[in-house]
Amino acid sequence: MGERGKFFNYPLTASNALGHLGAIESAACIVSYLRYRAAPIRPEVSFQDWVTNRFGRRLFEIFFRTYTEKVWGMPCHEISADWASQRIKGLSLRAAILRAVLPRGNHDGAPAIKTLATSFRYPRLGPGMMWEQMRDRVTEAGGQVSMGCDVIQVHHQHGLVHDVVVRRPDETTERIPGRAFISSMPLRSLILRWTPSPPPDVIRAARGLKYRDFIVVGLVLRVRDPFPDHWVYVHDPTVRLGRVQNFRAWSPDMAPDAGRSGLGLEYFCNRGDPLWAMADHDLIALAARELERVKLARAADVEDGCVLRVPKAYPVYDNGYEARVGVIRDYLGGFRNIQPVGRNGMHKYNNQDHSMMTALLAARNILGADLDPWAVNTDAQYLEASDDTGKHAASRPDLGSWAREERQAPRTLSRWSAKRHA
Repeated sequence: MGERGKFFNYPLTASNALGHLGAIESAACIVSYLRYRAAPIRPEVSFQDWVTNRFGRRLFEIFFRTYTEKVWGMPCHEISADWASQRIKGLSLRAAILRAVLPRGNHDGAPAIKTLATSFRYPRLGPGMMWEQMRDRVTEAGGQVSMGCDVIQVHHQHGLVHDVVVRRPDETTERIPGRAFISSMPLRSLILRWTPSPPPDVIRAARGLKYRDFIVVGLVLRVRDPFPDHWVYVHDPTVRLGRVQNFRAWSPDMAPDAGRSGLGLEYFCNRGDPLWAMADHDLIALAARELERVKLARAADVEDGCVLRVPKAYPVYDNGYEARVGVIRDYLGGFRNIQPVGRNGMHKYNNQDHSMMTALLAARNILGADLDPWAVNTDAQYLEASDDTGKHAASRPDLGSWAREERQAPRTLSRWSAKRHA
């Protein structure tokens, strides 16, 4: 939903985009696009530079600035261009127009664009099913899974990590030795728990890494289908709301019951700011009001709610982050038995499938392979890619025959068409 109060389909459709922008505004956007194609911004340093060069300044202001600044809490010119090149790689105005005009047709033989995927494989009861299955398989094989524990120290000597100290929910501590370690904890936290401490430049690099926190307000509505979409991205700057998920649209089994709907309203913030500190009942009331303000449902239809606060949900790609990660990566490269993985573990804004792939590579390395988890998301395709016929095409990077068994989609997954509004 844009700041003009209009809903735009995503991926774009020609009739929807032209109808809501209008002929004059559409023409102005094309002129702006051509101007920056002829004379692009150089050097291309920021997210603002990257998007403007590929869409023009006018479309950047309409579709990109407001939502991006909600997510990151900082101006677009302070966000690294790396974030755009990683998350919306391959997308341009030309590509979007071709997909809008010829959604199932020939796109000059170009590969599928990650951000224009139109179908996903989604667990029937949500992504937690995958982690529950993994937990069960580990315990069935004789392993131990400890929940709710905090790593408070990582002990190392002579280029090897020997053990970690964890604090359990009952406040007791335990020292756990190991021969190989995989870390998905925030990269900053890992370094600050290193014992003995790393060199001062590594500590400085870790302290310089920033994160963006996240609040989900879950609402139960006494209506079955308030809207048909899976996601609605809210660009409107007059509300704090960033995105709305409609859980029944993902899977009917995620709805409270046959006559009610469950929505997740997402807010981006920093721990300690007024939104993070707001009482749960006030957040639920705010979410209900804003849901009505953006014309997705009536506040009067909200009958229950809950709040989930997620610290360090997003690693921030501010200017200089890459150099800081590089310092830490070089340092950790001197240790032979620990591998960082995942979004926070690598300070890399990966999607879930990319994060899982980094862990798969790390596990294979423990078994004797020589693979680079840091290379994931450089050339990898999204798991939810789709071909031009609309059929699901679960593609992954070609990392050798060892990966064949992982390429099969889990049998517990259900496919749901992802018709989205931006």
